[in-house]
Amino acid sequence: MKALIIGGTGTISSAVTRLLIEREWEVWVLNRGNRPVPEGANAIIADISDEKLVAEKTAGMHFDTVCEFIGFVPGQVERDYRLFRDRTDQYIYISSASAYNKPARSYIITEGTTLANPHWQYSRDKIKCEELLMKYYREEGFPVTIVRPSHTYDERNIPLGVHGRNGFWQVIKRIRDERPVIIQGDGSSLWTVTFNTDFAVGFVGLMGNPHAIGEAFQITGDESLSWTQIYETIAQALGVKLRPYYVSSEFLSAVDPGYDLEGSLTGDKSVSVVFDNRKLKRAVPEFRPTVSFSQGVRIALDYILAHESEQKDDPEFDAWCDRVIAALEKAKKEIKGNI
Repeated sequence: MKALIIGGTGTISSAVTRLLIEREWEVWVLNRGNRPVPEGANAIIADISDEKLVAEKTAGMHFDTVCEFIGFVPGQVERDYRLFRDRTDQYIYISSASAYNKPARSYIITEGTTLANPHWQYSRDKIKCEELLMKYYREEGFPVTIVRPSHTYDERNIPLGVHGRNGFWQVIKRIRDERPVIIQGDGSSLWTVTFNTDFAVGFVGLMGNPHAIGEAFQITGDESLSWTQIYETIAQALGVKLRPYYVSSEFLSAVDPGYDLEGSLTGDKSVSVVFDNRKLKRAVPEFRPTVSFSQGVRIALDYILAHESEQKDDPEFDAWCDRVIAALEKAKKEIKGNI
């Protein structure tokens, strides 16, 4: 079996690429070459946006499956359609579980849950891409499969609700130093995090699978945790006591200095979701997530603490957290003093 991976070195795609190699697929990875491809894969160095160059470099090649991990807007999937409509038996598009209706009518999410997100342009663009691809499938038989991941992480990432431009590290420092850590809402909404190796089993199981053509699948773990539990698990792994500071998502969005908090919180992480993965398990019986969050976060922390390159300070975000907390504490005192 022969696969083309567009991307191939990200959190999700790297795990998929490694598992395909392990299962003896012939794997071709198409990207700009900024990161080395996993050992055993064949590299095609090109920017996927350069349609002419990609057509030249893949001329004469046919793939059992083409996997698009970095398509975000309809123009990009239109380009892929032109490039691969006659050169693949399956095109798998990575969409997003954030595309589901916000607020959801039910916290139990299935593939039939309505797609609608008024709070996040990223999600609305993913919906448009899905609609276009399903149009190609219905009208022209383009063999598309839609995959909707939720919050997937690996050894280089820690899942969080609120963070700055440089990612998770500054929050980890605050937890480790037992400083107040902002958690959206009251911390009780449910969330699902998925380790990338578990995700890869579900994804690879859909590749070359006739039951996947013309269908959408969500791929997530089965473990649902409250956001307080997520942060407490991180603190426990660090051997410290968590000092949560709860702030409404609406307030955080109102004072957002450019972290896209309305999209990432109100449009995603603030809403309780529990994913029903029965459709995926029928198509891929081997999909049984094995990495609990308590295990996964320890894997990630061990790696991150051993690699300084993953520890990206974010003094701007750190100062913003302190300002938000100070302002709310001041407001509490002022209101209480006037009672």
